[in-house]
Amino acid sequence: MRNINLRYVSETYNDLDQLETFSVTCPDTFNFGYDVVDDIAENDPDRRAMVWCNPEGEEHVFTFADMKRWSDKTANFLKGQGIGRGDMVMVILRRHYQFWFVATALHKLGAVMVPATFMLKEHDLEYRLNGAGIKAIIATTLGDITQVCDNVADACPTLETKIIVNGAGGGLTPEDEDHNLVFAPEDHPIGPELSGPEGICAKPAPREGWLDFNTLVREASEDFERCETASADPMLMYFSSGTSGNPKMVLHDSAYALAHLITAKHWHNVDPDGIHFTIADTGWGKAVWGKYYGQWLMEACVFTYDYDRFHAGDILSLVGKYGITTLCCPPTMYRMFMQDDVDAYDLTSLVYSTTAGEALNPDIFEFWKEHTGLTIYEGFGQTETPLTIANLTNSVPRPGSMGKPVPLYTIHILRDDGTRCNTGETGEICIKCEPKMPGLMLEYYLDDEKTAAAMHDGWYHTGDTAWCDEDGYFWYVGRNDDVIKSSGYRIGPFEIESVMLEHDAVAECAVTGVPDELRGFAVKATVVLAPGFTGNAELTKELQTWVKHQTAPYKYPRIIDYVDALPKTVNGKIRRAVIRNKDLESE
Repeated sequence: MRNINLRYVSETYNDLDQLETFSVTCPDTFNFGYDVVDDIAENDPDRRAMVWCNPEGEEHVFTFADMKRWSDKTANFLKGQGIGRGDMVMVILRRHYQFWFVATALHKLGAVMVPATFMLKEHDLEYRLNGAGIKAIIATTLGDITQVCDNVADACPTLETKIIVNGAGGGLTPEDEDHNLVFAPEDHPIGPELSGPEGICAKPAPREGWLDFNTLVREASEDFERCETASADPMLMYFSSGTSGNPKMVLHDSAYALAHLITAKHWHNVDPDGIHFTIADTGWGKAVWGKYYGQWLMEACVFTYDYDRFHAGDILSLVGKYGITTLCCPPTMYRMFMQDDVDAYDLTSLVYSTTAGEALNPDIFEFWKEHTGLTIYEGFGQTETPLTIANLTNSVPRPGSMGKPVPLYTIHILRDDGTRCNTGETGEICIKCEPKMPGLMLEYYLDDEKTAAAMHDGWYHTGDTAWCDEDGYFWYVGRNDDVIKSSGYRIGPFEIESVMLEHDAVAECAVTGVPDELRGFAVKATVVLAPGFTGNAELTKELQTWVKHQTAPYKYPRIIDYVDALPKTVNGKIRRAVIRNKDLESE
């Protein structure tokens, strides 16, 4: 390891070896593809960059030299299709290894990568292609996203080029009731053959009107000369995963990649000689949080499992098989681990655990500590930011707290009038944005009104609410829209949900407000029951009493609704807005 991260950061520590100050310097010509990937490839070519596998048994180990070679070939192919500096390119590649070739190549070309989920339907895709002015789309064969694209292409005048990537197995092979893969006679055998007899990018995917990525990249030259780019240029754009309305287009420059050094180095605590596993699909921002920028800046190896159906046992078994040392996944997945026999798996290689994406319930924190000996270090950020609040390395997490502001940013909890909240008072999490700090978004693309609504008076307004205790720990309350105003109280759903989830009868829970003539809004809990429990008046009374005894009595749910499943976004976040809207419609 050559500590190339120290070229871009300045940091100091206190007597407890805790990070005290942290700043990022982004050179005017910084380009992640050249200055990180290629630098490591040229100076430490055999260092592992990624271990990749899928449920079908295919496995590949890529060094940084491999990543340079394949990204250069990809860049030459894309340049030949007229893709260059400033062009918007949508990338829908699930967890295929080709995503890393494409991402690095687009950075080298100065094009703007626009990742998206494979779950999009016609309305979703048309909105994104036109809203972002997408010039080219690079999409997987798996699922129906290529057909969805064909269905809307005529209505998307900026779309010039469609490129298809054979996703091989990708975890979509049918399963029997015991989760064993069931191969039809015409399927390829299990193993590396899924990529074709020659290995990487060897299996073509012919489709009318589409260019075959694997074939054309293999044919492309691996000699690629550096293009002129600037770190201030747009580099990456995500569609925010809102719970209502059309998603906003979040635009980032190259400093976003460097800001993720605090993510990988001081939160994930990656080991340059270990292997880090963040469970995330490449269509979402969490993938570059945990499978790309910060980890490679730390010269560390990432692990990628190209699966479709989540089975807790499969994930847990990978830890011992591949010697995974650091893990990050959302609380929902830790909860699924709780439902499996965690003690039956070899987790001895694992030395560090983190979580983000939604607030961490204390019961999960305690369970993981009891069964693995590991503390879960929670972190918070958004599509618009990298990590902003967290329990960093060498800190002492408080179960249920999101941690403290990271030293890269100035973060306050503010009232609606812009004044700072007192200790214990709920307000909006706001981040100082003047001058513009590395990692914060440039803007909501082509939407000055929404940008101005979020970034004004020197602060970026996150839309998330929290309160701060006397020791500086932040405690999440909820999205602005999720906070329930009842009888003069501001009630956050997360605290009530956490209490209810500690009851054996509750598998999942969403807390919302229901219009109430007397209180303004009444607290409602929508509950998915654990196996063996039945929703009835007796259980409702028991759950209400449970909440009254665990937290302030005025917070208890006056209404409890039992359902088979909660409405969620495509990346697994509970859509409380759907529940609220349904209740309003039934009024």
